[in-house]
Amino acid sequence: MTAVPQQGLQDLLASRIRDVPDYPKPGVMFKDITPLLADPSAFGALTDALAELCARHGATKVVGLEARGFILAAPVAIRSGLGFVPVRKAGKLPGATLSQAYELEYGTAEIEVHAEDLAPGDRIMVIDDVLATGGTAEASLQLIRRAGAQVAGVAVLMELGFLAGRARLEPALEGAPLEALITI
Repeated sequence: MTAVPQQGLQDLLASRIRDVPDYPKPGVMFKDITPLLADPSAFGALTDALAELCARHGATKVVGLEARGFILAAPVAIRSGLGFVPVRKAGKLPGATLSQAYELEYGTAEIEVHAEDLAPGDRIMVIDDVLATGGTAEASLQLIRRAGAQVAGVAVLMELGFLAGRARLEPALEGAPLEALITI
């Protein structure tokens, strides 16, 4: 792993995130990470930074949240020498699952994990692209703990601070760290 100084990393990552106004609906400024993923230097630096967080917090497995969390978490798991566990939308995983419902702005959603993929003694680093309102991350922490595993931490590429997801997530973290490489 090649370390990039923190400010240099933030500048590199931010420079590769494209703003798309009025997507997916008017008034929303979508943060498109596909230019970052297309740049092997930036994507590599992101992977290294997230893998370093896994090592720092003693993770033994990496959970990726559907869908863009998969893109980030899988290479982090490989780089870290850890297993990767997908947390999916309900109904997407075969076999026995644990599920957790959570509140959306309008309605509810549900996520699932294979029951056998997380076990007591596992220390899980949850990885996603964006921390927005915190609902999906909060539900994933509940799933991890119901499986008997511990939360090593939550790491995201970017936190949308104006949506107050951190405040919502703090109680569910139960002292585990929340790391955002960029805060907008």
